[in-house]
Amino acid sequence: MVHPLPFPDQVEWRVDAAPVDYPQALADMEARAAAIVTGDARERVWLLEHPPLYTAGTSADPAELIDPRFPVHDAGRGGRYTYHGPGQRIGYLNIDLAQRGKDVRNFVHHLEGWMIAALGDLGVAARRAEGRIGIWTDDPRGREAKIGALGIRVRRWVTLHGFSINVDPDLSHFGGIVPCGISDYPVTSIAALGANPSMAALDAALKAHFPAFLSRLARCGSGLEQCGSAR
Repeated sequence: MVHPLPFPDQVEWRVDAAPVDYPQALADMEARAAAIVTGDARERVWLLEHPPLYTAGTSADPAELIDPRFPVHDAGRGGRYTYHGPGQRIGYLNIDLAQRGKDVRNFVHHLEGWMIAALGDLGVAARRAEGRIGIWTDDPRGREAKIGALGIRVRRWVTLHGFSINVDPDLSHFGGIVPCGISDYPVTSIAALGANPSMAALDAALKAHFPAFLSRLARCGSGLEQCGSAR
């Protein structure tokens, strides 16, 4: 029998029930990262929802903002335009990579694996797609569709920003942008796939798989295979 790893004491797990304004969340996340660097705070996983909004990453192309029907915020993370809103689980990660291998590529790879594992617990067969960012699955029409996004920034080896997973958002809200600069594929959600659209169930799955994700963070040298790239 494989016993699950215990949840690490050095990481705070925070879940907010009420929607959090984006500027407030950004300021809180940046303050937490600074406090981690100075040793004044624990690492943190912060799960929340936002009111409807668009965020622009450092590679955002103004031509991909088709209909700015919601507020648009500069995110300061990598990537292009994304949508956030009710029914979407946001995970902001303040993880100290200085203590966990200083390998950003490995961090991103296993962050994807963590999201895929949690979605699997809810009945969604999710996967990576070669050459495309995000987390993918097949929608009810058999089309490859995006169900999760991620965007990371690292400052003094502490991570900022994180991921989003579409639980049951209004998918029409994505129509105001070209999500993450990818126009050839639709966006889907757990609810649209007919799987378990419970935010609480997703949170429980994320928490259950988090210790394994954290345990895989290390320096992987020139290749991910040393850190278990299949996981």
